[in-house]
Amino acid sequence: MNVALRLPDSLGMSLKEFAKHENISMNQLITTAIAEKLSALKTYDYLQERSDEGSSEHLLEMLKKVPSRETSQSL
Repeated sequence: MNVALRLPDSLGMSLKEFAKHENISMNQLITTAIAEKLSALKTYDYLQERSDEGSSEHLLEMLKKVPSRETSQSL
């Protein structure tokens, strides 16, 4: 798929400089950035859906199953 993209000059220059610094094409940088953003959005949506299905009662029941342990006062 080919997409025409209009960028502000300042963003285009930053893109060009960063791609050169990373030794990758601008196309590769844009593709990776889009993939990372979509992944983050999909993860957020997935976690929101899982959260909507859960309940605080279920959370408390699960936490009761976690074994206790001593905590250290000094870090």
